[in-house]
Amino acid sequence: MSRNAIALAMTGASGAAYGLRLLECLLRADNQVYLMVSAPGQVVVAMETDMKLPGRPDEMQEMLTIHYAAKPGQLRVFGKDQWTAPVASGSNAPRAMVVCPCTSGTLSAIASGASNNLLERAADVMIKEQRKLILAPREMPLSVIHLENMLRLARLGVVIMPANPGFYYRPQRVEDLVDFVVARILDHLDIEHDLMPRWGAEYDE
Repeated sequence: MSRNAIALAMTGASGAAYGLRLLECLLRADNQVYLMVSAPGQVVVAMETDMKLPGRPDEMQEMLTIHYAAKPGQLRVFGKDQWTAPVASGSNAPRAMVVCPCTSGTLSAIASGASNNLLERAADVMIKEQRKLILAPREMPLSVIHLENMLRLARLGVVIMPANPGFYYRPQRVEDLVDFVVARILDHLDIEHDLMPRWGAEYDE
């Protein structure tokens, strides 16, 4: 199953709503999801949303499975030191991985191939196996260090997708802004959605 799965990692950057909405959409689209949430990511989820994630992976998995009405076994949550997880090896890697939101520290670690925890190792696997890796950094302003790390990864085929929503479709709610970013990520994962109107869609009729 893992070769058709999608790995989702959430780190401690602001923008927890992006990651949670993406998780919801992936599960609703009937995808197998491997989830990794860093400790700072759990703190940010509690700060920015009404959700408090348990610290233990198995408890988090049970809570989110119920919350999003996922199928049994559809969602797997892995801890940072769970090196036996499928995402840790190229022999059983998922078809794609998204880090959303992505801190500048995580960006740096992935760019340097640090692999100090499961999240970083999973991203390293995606690069070496030449599979799709999408990073959604949420930082401003960007330093030269950030930009150089992004350029280094982009040259390796990593998709750098900053969480910068558009306004041309006149969003009315914060949720609309979140959906704009999530929709673009889903597009790059080749997953159908109806989160927002598409540019120039009237000419497709």
